[in-house]
Order: sequence, then C-alpha cells, then structure tokens
Amino acid sequence: MSTHRLFVALRPPRPIRARLIAAMHGISGARWQDDDQLHLTLRFIGEVDRHRAEDIAAALGALHAPAIAARIAGVSLFERHGRPHMVWAGVEPAEPVAALHRKVDQLLMRVGIEKETRAFLPHVTLARLNRGSGPVAPFLALNGDLATPDFVFGHVTLYESELGHGGSRCPPIARYPLDGPVAATSAAATALTSALRAHGIGKPTAPSATCIMS
Repeated sequence: MSTHRLFVALRPPRPIRARLIAAMHGISGARWQDDDQLHLTLRFIGEVDRHRAEDIAAALGALHAPAIAARIAGVSLFERHGRPHMVWAGVEPAEPVAALHRKVDQLLMRVGIEKETRAFLPHVTLARLNRGSGPVAPFLALNGDLATPDFVFGHVTLYESELGHGGSRCPPIARYPLDGPVAATSAAATALTSALRAHGIGKPTAPSATCIMS
C-alpha cells in the first residue's frame, strides 16, 4: 500500500515570503529554502497509509480557531550535536500559534496520531546546514533585527512532502479556514475529494475544507 508523508502548516503571505527570500544569503554551503518550502510547521505527521491520510484530512475539518495576526521577528539557529543545523526566522506572538498547534495535535490524536512530545517554537525554516556550511555568525548579526509588518494567518494547510533528487516538494492537499467554523459546500467537498484523490488519497468522511489543486 502506498504511503503519504504529511504535515500541517501555516503559509505566510507572498510579501512576507519575499522579504524572507531577500534575506536568504550569506552562508556558504547553506541549502536555502525556495518559496514553496516557506511555511510554519504546526505538526509534522510523517508517513501514513491511505486510510490514515483520509482520517487525518477529515479530522482537520473539525478545526475551530480564530485567524492569527503575526509578524516575523528576528532569526536564530538550531544545533545538532553541537553544530549549526538550521537557520530560521521567528514568528511572534508565539502563544496564539502554540494554541493552534495544540488544537491541531488534539484533532490528530483522535485518529490515532501520537501526541507531539517535542517543544514547539513557531518559526519559518530559512536554510538547512551541513558540516561544510558557514560561517553562520555574520548572517545572524546582519538579520538579528529582521522584522515584517503584521500579517494574518487565515487558514491551516495539510501538505504532502514528496522527496526527490532535487529536494522536497510540498504540494498542498487541503486548506482549513481559521476565521471560525465554515461548513463545506457540496462543491468544496467535491473539490476536496478530487484533490485528495489526485495525491492518491481516498475520500475523507465529512470534509470541512476547501481544496487546493497542486
């Protein structure tokens, strides 16, 4: 049976992504994200079979949360084994995003996805680093005060990560509004079903989302 590598994320608006891309330079050997990869991951799910993917798509249709006003605020890095592993841009305020993360986690637990145990820090990954990358300090110093105007996260998106020789592609599967409970129209439900099937995922039960065709 085929599997699907899924994650749930927020997508910054185009002008915000353009501002991030403009700052993405200055680290030798860094693997910078492209525009399609710029998102704030709320929950990485991982590999699931088709039936579990259907359950996940349907479960997220019950998401009820307000839209989030946010802004980009500074850059930092994650380390692995004492070495820089990833540079990222912070997202503030953190608590509304963290609250949304918890709601998504609770919905996924209803369909058998284990609770997230790692600490959650809202961020947008800018680049991944290897042993030969660097130095990183000049980039952090130059962009330490990176900031954007406030913007709104108006929906949550379910993505499928497709790994290939040229890196990963992240086609969106379905989008869930954040401005309150929105019942799917029959047209939206049909479109969602088509989008899921286009990715090899069967029909979810009682979808409450709009589709995004990749």
